[in-house]
Amino acid sequence: MSKKICVFLEDMIEDSEFLYPYMRLKEEGHDVVSVAPAKKTYHGKGGMQFSPDKEFKEVKDQQFDAVIIPGGYAPDKWRRHQEMVKFVKRHYDQGAIIASICHGPWLLISANIVKGKRVTAFHAIKDDLINAGAIYEGNDMEEDGNLMTSTNPHTMLPMIKRLVQKLKE
Repeated sequence: MSKKICVFLEDMIEDSEFLYPYMRLKEEGHDVVSVAPAKKTYHGKGGMQFSPDKEFKEVKDQQFDAVIIPGGYAPDKWRRHQEMVKFVKRHYDQGAIIASICHGPWLLISANIVKGKRVTAFHAIKDDLINAGAIYEGNDMEEDGNLMTSTNPHTMLPMIKRLVQKLKE
């Protein structure tokens, strides 16, 4: 059964952490849309260019089965956008899967959804997670209820494999 999935996009995104989940979940037959604050061309950390399928304001009131938050430095921009923070919090509270990679948990912290949850991320933001009340053990991947996190592009692969399974459950 096809699920509705949102993948966030912004400048300074980790290219592979955007592209792989976007393409892999489309390959599974899901209705996947890339969503960014504005309709323009965005530049990844590795030099790739991406254009979003939708502008955030077009989907902010929609409901998705999963929200994918790639890493890079993009999450620092998304967490400054209160509507995007509220969007993540609402989806989390309503049971949607929130899958976040690398620096993505910065946005989870701002959405106030990590306290008491097993969460991992790129090691540079472990103190941010701990200070926000997350249980951080330094694992490559964590799954705690509808929250899924991984540390980098390599550990993202098994997380996306598990996400594909979870979407079938």
